[in-house]
Amino acid sequence: MTDVTTLLEVGGPVAALGGGAAYTRAKYPAVYWSAVGGPISTARLLSSYSSVMEACGLTIAPSRLRVLAVKATTRREVRPVPPRRGIIRPTSTGLRIRLRLAPGQEPADVAASAERLRHAWGVHAVYVTTIKPGVVELRLVGYDVLRRVRMPRKTDAGSLKVPVALREDATPFVRDYRTVPHQLTLGATLSGKSMYLRHLITGLAPQAVALVGIDCKRGVELAPFAARLSALATDPDEAAELLPVLVKEMEDRYDLIKARQGIAPDTPDEEITSDIWGLPESERPTPVVLFVDEVAELFLTATRKDEERRDEMVTQLIRLAQLGRAAGIYLEDCGQRFGAELGKGATMLRAQLTGRVCHRVNDEASAKMALGDIAPEAVSAACAIAPELPGLAVAGDTSGGWSRIRTPYLSLGDAAEICREAAHLVPDLPALKPFRPDVPVRLVETPDPAALPHPVTD
Repeated sequence: MTDVTTLLEVGGPVAALGGGAAYTRAKYPAVYWSAVGGPISTARLLSSYSSVMEACGLTIAPSRLRVLAVKATTRREVRPVPPRRGIIRPTSTGLRIRLRLAPGQEPADVAASAERLRHAWGVHAVYVTTIKPGVVELRLVGYDVLRRVRMPRKTDAGSLKVPVALREDATPFVRDYRTVPHQLTLGATLSGKSMYLRHLITGLAPQAVALVGIDCKRGVELAPFAARLSALATDPDEAAELLPVLVKEMEDRYDLIKARQGIAPDTPDEEITSDIWGLPESERPTPVVLFVDEVAELFLTATRKDEERRDEMVTQLIRLAQLGRAAGIYLEDCGQRFGAELGKGATMLRAQLTGRVCHRVNDEASAKMALGDIAPEAVSAACAIAPELPGLAVAGDTSGGWSRIRTPYLSLGDAAEICREAAHLVPDLPALKPFRPDVPVRLVETPDPAALPHPVTD
């Protein structure tokens, strides 16, 4: 009986502690990492750093001076020299450590051993970033941050910058329209493409920018954000009327830039500009972001007349993509598929879209349309996205780099409410007023009084 009591007294708390740790690891991975996983991985790193680097082939032979100093002071064996390690900096998602590479090493050597380092130190993933020549940073991620997305509190937000998703290395994916003016976003039904679009719109809503939408699905995607939109077209006919207005607005802005470039001999160099961002703030027109949902709908035709209208719209979209950046007009094209089979001009328009985001698609050809011409290695990653992970996508750019990202959940009601609160920020653009969507008036229910009034009697 005494043995059973002792077993219960000792084993009970141990079992409860183990069960609590397992539950916390499954439901609250960030808490588990901070309390348990982080200290364990740090201890592994500190105790096995030299041996792990040697096993990964990241050490070099010591110098003669080092050999002589070791032999003169101690009798221990002279071991190969690993990269010099900096201070370990813990984060809420992992660890950061900087390494100074030894002579003859390059960052690719460390990146090739990232998988070995991951297993040796018991972390979810290891990513290598070059800080400066000879210095790399190891970002150790303790758990799968894309399983339950939590955006960092501090992000690189600013004018025309939207932290829209989280990368797999726990850094925010920021959509910067000044750097990447135009983007193509592809994804099948229920892949999370609409969630990505919601975050873009709600991120731009509080900023000084005009939001214009073309939603050929009768406005079901963009109509909830009508309070913040400067213009909205809900079918190809309205889009055919709206696009020429945007092209005319772009041409007017170029005239404004040219007028500023009436360069006099005494004009300072800093006042000479080739885009709207070089204009004085008092003269600078408001940037415009054009969202096109289901861009393929603009290409589909049924009659000869539709073909003529399609050719005009495609030409106008290509002009906006080619010339819009300097005029402060940016494109965000979304769809399920966007290939050459849509018709004339599709490939040319896609070539102008620098940024690419590919959610789950129905076939490999769709992934190649989005990523094949800029990051061929990312095509297989896009095809491997499971339907159980909506919002997961592969983001690439023309530099050839790519990464997996995932947008956090944002309900349609919350997104619409953010747009209604920012409705007073809709800029005054006279050319777009005829296309301003009707905003339904919300009826405010007055609560019943707590006490009913009684008439005063003598």
